[in-house]
Amino acid sequence: MTSRDLDAPLLTTSRRFSPRLPRLGLVPAWLVLIVVLAWAVGPTLFTGQSATTGLPGAQLQAPGLDHPLGTDELGRDLLARIIHGARHTLAGATVAVGVGLLAGSLIGLVAGAVGGRTDAIVMRAVDVLLAIPALLLSLSLIIILGFGPIQVALAVGVTSVATFARLIRSEVLTVRQADYVEAAFGSGGTFARVLWRHVLPNSVTSVLAFAAIQSGWAILQISTLGFLGYGAPPPTPEWGLMIAEGRNYMTTSWWLTLFPGLAVIAVVLAVNAVGRSMLRADA
Repeated sequence: MTSRDLDAPLLTTSRRFSPRLPRLGLVPAWLVLIVVLAWAVGPTLFTGQSATTGLPGAQLQAPGLDHPLGTDELGRDLLARIIHGARHTLAGATVAVGVGLLAGSLIGLVAGAVGGRTDAIVMRAVDVLLAIPALLLSLSLIIILGFGPIQVALAVGVTSVATFARLIRSEVLTVRQADYVEAAFGSGGTFARVLWRHVLPNSVTSVLAFAAIQSGWAILQISTLGFLGYGAPPPTPEWGLMIAEGRNYMTTSWWLTLFPGLAVIAVVLAVNAVGRSMLRADA
């Protein structure tokens, strides 16, 4: 009996029970995403407090029954600001991922399908973009485009174009060599038709799964730029801006930075967990 025979029952058992473990582990992640998406869609269903108007005499109140997460320096309910802020943060991340996905997919598709000198030139440009730190590139684009939530979302989206382009190019190169693609060309299909009907649909599955992971990265980038003051202006309840506004009161009102920071961390971890499970399922 070989060592492989001894390990066979263990391998069989791990294969039998491994598919259930990720599903159970994803339950908290899905719950976080569902709650945050519900906040973004209908914030007034979860709180009746205003996110921009403070209550007189309620400044810097600690978490309690009236205000579960406390109030800020203007008497605004912190929980209401976090709930309303989900819409701004998720909307910016959606725009950023959409820009990176569409532009990067188009560039990678053309480079991988055409090949030759076009592929070499495009990929060298992609390498240059990848060599620039994402935050530095975002700040440079914001200086050109101007400050604001839309500009921040566009800047973050542009920084992810190179990553999407390289990923879909590798997928296109793999699919391009498949037998059914060669058969489509052999049956008289034009380059554009085969590319649209066969190459692209079979190349985007892993790219869409990767887009889910990029959503978490986009939320983190947008919150960072909001913290630095380049995003939504006050009194917009944006999570990064809320953390920046609360840092002046960290020694006396710790909840102003803790709870918005936990919201960012929870959503980013949940998005990454779901995205990685999608990548494993596609592998």
